[in-house]
Amino acid sequence: MTALAAHLSRREGRALAVAVAVAVFFVSWGVIHRGFYAEPPVIIDTPGYQLHGEAILDGQVPYRDFDVEYPPGALPVFVAPAIGGDYASVFAWLMAVLGAATVVVVSRVRIAAAAFVAVSPLLVGSLLLSRFDLWPAALTTAAVVALLAERHRLGWSLLGAAVAAKLWPLAIVPVALAWSRRHGQLRAVWWGAGMLALAFLPFLLLAAGGLWDSVSGQLSRPLQIESLGASLITTFGDPTVVTSHGSQNISGHGALEAAGTAIQVTALCGIWVAAWRSPDELPRFAAAATAVFIAFGKVLSPQFLVWLVPLVPLVRGRRGLAATALLVAALLLTQAWFPRHYWDYVFNGDLAWAVLARDLVLVALVAVLALPAVRLRHR
Repeated sequence: MTALAAHLSRREGRALAVAVAVAVFFVSWGVIHRGFYAEPPVIIDTPGYQLHGEAILDGQVPYRDFDVEYPPGALPVFVAPAIGGDYASVFAWLMAVLGAATVVVVSRVRIAAAAFVAVSPLLVGSLLLSRFDLWPAALTTAAVVALLAERHRLGWSLLGAAVAAKLWPLAIVPVALAWSRRHGQLRAVWWGAGMLALAFLPFLLLAAGGLWDSVSGQLSRPLQIESLGASLITTFGDPTVVTSHGSQNISGHGALEAAGTAIQVTALCGIWVAAWRSPDELPRFAAAATAVFIAFGKVLSPQFLVWLVPLVPLVRGRRGLAATALLVAALLLTQAWFPRHYWDYVFNGDLAWAVLARDLVLVALVAVLALPAVRLRHR
């Protein structure tokens, strides 16, 4: 009876801690509507989401009747707020619910991770209110947690849904494969494939050309102004900025683009190989693969850091503490210039050092997550 009482007491204490974390998250969410965070937004994405959502409710077919730059799995969170009410407010509350759900999910692994996600709106800022990145981040994190709990079918279904929502979780797929192989559950991969087919197949049948244009358009993008390569050019040169693909970019640097892509692919392959050699470190390699995709990509929008917020604190030990500290630094450096000084940076190069510093911090984050423990101790 004493052991049972102790077990119940621990469960009650854990439930209370999770409830407090969720409450803190909603308080943090409320704060980013006020004061320092409440300045008029410079760039918001919700008007575009609203156009897509309303067009779908009117019976139009995405990729065929109108262009969409996002994968099919993103469409549900565009449609839901268009059903009724003020679109921007409903969308923001939908993201808040997803964020609170993420707090609960990561608490299954680490209460400390739940605490970090609870205060993360203060670190990320008001861009959370008008970006849908909490949707793929929540799906990806839930997939990792489900796989850690050896619920492989659920984990792969969620990972398939995450890829359908924003493609970047493809970087985690080989890591998840190594984990499921280690536990003799490779057949569960078909659940993820089925989820992808469910999302993509209807549009492949109805609008294959438009769907391909959406994917190829992302692959053909030039250096976006906030990427590592572009921040180097802006800090130490005087680049010409052009607007295309829905962002501000630096064109005419094909060699630098190719070098960044080569580093990105090489680093990802190294992480995947390491994951197959050490398949029991799923959270670490999932966070590392995501960090590589962000740090060395041709595009590095501020909302991409949202993907790391629930994954990095799942990493335990001193490595996890160091990685979380670097993530905090990257988030704060981003707020130093985005959104209020974004156009000053784009046209005048103001605060280019802060953008470059943020990008270099992300490279350091990759190193902390990816390098073997012996190398870390030596350094």
